[in-house]
Amino acid sequence: MHETSSLDEVFFNLPMKLEAIYQIFLSHPKVTTDSRNIEPDTIFFALKGDSFNGNLFALTAIEKGASYAIVDDNAFAVHPKILLVENVLQTLQDLARLHRQRMGVPILAITGTNGKTTTKELTAAVLAKKFNLVATRGNLNNHIGVPLTLLRLTTDTEFGVIEMGANHPGEIDELCRIALPDCGLITNVGSAHLEGFGSFEGVIQTKTELYRFLEHHSGTVFINQSNPLLTKRIGAVKAVGYTVLKNDDGLEGEIVGTDPFLVFKALFPKGWLYIKTNLVGSYNLENALAAATIGLHFGIDPIEIAAAIEGYQPENNRSQMVVTARNRLLMDAYNANPSSTRAALENFASLQAPKKGVILGDMLELGRYAQEEHQKIVDYLATLELDLVLLTGPNYSSCNLPAYFRCYENSTVLSDRLKEETLSGYLLLIKGSRGMKLETIKPEL
Repeated sequence: MHETSSLDEVFFNLPMKLEAIYQIFLSHPKVTTDSRNIEPDTIFFALKGDSFNGNLFALTAIEKGASYAIVDDNAFAVHPKILLVENVLQTLQDLARLHRQRMGVPILAITGTNGKTTTKELTAAVLAKKFNLVATRGNLNNHIGVPLTLLRLTTDTEFGVIEMGANHPGEIDELCRIALPDCGLITNVGSAHLEGFGSFEGVIQTKTELYRFLEHHSGTVFINQSNPLLTKRIGAVKAVGYTVLKNDDGLEGEIVGTDPFLVFKALFPKGWLYIKTNLVGSYNLENALAAATIGLHFGIDPIEIAAAIEGYQPENNRSQMVVTARNRLLMDAYNANPSSTRAALENFASLQAPKKGVILGDMLELGRYAQEEHQKIVDYLATLELDLVLLTGPNYSSCNLPAYFRCYENSTVLSDRLKEETLSGYLLLIKGSRGMKLETIKPEL
């Protein structure tokens, strides 16, 4: 039999109130949804999904040292430190919103079809020049990741940067109601997750849910004034702009070079600054300008802004140059959709190299648009002057391909083929959806 304190006896086997759980959280301020990641002072939230049930691991989490575990099935509330709630996910989200309200720090929300993670990283680097901040780690940007990020706020935090992703209508609004942002940015809107959104218009409506939330809560929007899809949907919300066109309002930016790293100049209030980035791709100009605009708005000196952007090193196969013993790889294989793939190819076409090749994996979650969108990419590829085109995945395999294109079932088959046929001296663009696992072919290149 477990010994319990009087406090434990009150909590044991009773549905918990949010405020009571919040007081526990303040004393044990680490949260995890993975029973393998238990540290001292951790609270384990036993989430459930279609193929897993975290309740099963609640007792294990306690035995491994968790301070408490939160479950929503009374059958697993078998220990004084296992607390019962009606719904674990809802409790996690409500707890995060309450904590965000109690901390009271400014929150910036970033969403968009392409570039949101890179923009988030650049913006965090810029804001860190002035503020002690918490930012989304990696791409923990969904209904679970956003609460986990908010629960990392502390009394020392001065700013929060929250990335928000979506693959179905209403999701951005849902995340806004958890994070309660004071300001926000939509990087762009393109064709992605069409299977969940149903149409391109569905993508636009969902992303601009951020604008509507900020409009109703007297917030501020940072916006690319050169993007008509966004500007015509801005509404009455306060807007701070940036632009890649001279006749638009806002912080002006212009590309100086992209071979292969982006170099640009930005017109700050006291004049032009030249910024040399470690990012591959002209499309990153908008991401860098967004970060600069946000930094300027929050009082960061332009010299510090430039230093932060220049110091950012891309990771995790996003706009990343990798030099191997035999080739140079433009790794942009964390994700792919029609608009980002087209942008990557257009940038790649402008680069100079003795031998150039492209390795593309399927773009996932396009639903009934999959065949059409993959064929468009193939048709555009055929117009480029390339020495090598390798494709992988069932969508590309079913396209009408030029004779010199080669297509493979998956990344494993492609990797095996690359072991047999050594590529050397190439500049290679590698891009595909995360599920295609194109990063696994790097050792063969």
